[in-house]
Amino acid sequence: MKINKNVLPSINQRTPVAKSRLFAIEQIDLTFSNGQQREYERMMGSGRGAVMVVPMLDDDTMLLVREYCAGTHSYELGFPKGLIDAGEQADIAANRELQEEIGFGARTLTHLHQVRIAPAFFDAKMEIFVATELYASKLEGDEPEPMEIVEWKLSDYKSLLAQEDFNEARSIVALMMLRDKGVNNA
Repeated sequence: MKINKNVLPSINQRTPVAKSRLFAIEQIDLTFSNGQQREYERMMGSGRGAVMVVPMLDDDTMLLVREYCAGTHSYELGFPKGLIDAGEQADIAANRELQEEIGFGARTLTHLHQVRIAPAFFDAKMEIFVATELYASKLEGDEPEPMEIVEWKLSDYKSLLAQEDFNEARSIVALMMLRDKGVNNA
């Protein structure tokens, strides 16, 4: 049977299931174009999205951060990231996050790609940028402790992929896209 991707299921009812300071979960009752009915649960995003930034000191040197991640109760190595504030453009948010997390701003921010995070369950998107022409600039952030800043050579990406604490899918996607496109072609 061929699926008609142009006809989205009809939402018959939306019911809030749970809400916290950060998350809202709702149940949606759907009817598909073939008449099948299903209940799904999904986490609602803020609608503003998030950013991730790959800061480049030069054509081969990336900056990463090691930060505490509550979901895994561990310290993870990845690229600076954060939510887009209300009324803020993604590139402005990317530059702000750089300054908050690693103490650098970027004269040039190049959009690399937009990724969706678990679209079957979560309405969230992340804009990935490459930051070049870095300059020292520190903004106060919301991190509870200073993040460890780690330099890594893009040319040595295979050893980064082998690191036990470098396993966040979004950071791996950013690394592979940057590797494939190159800094100057991002």
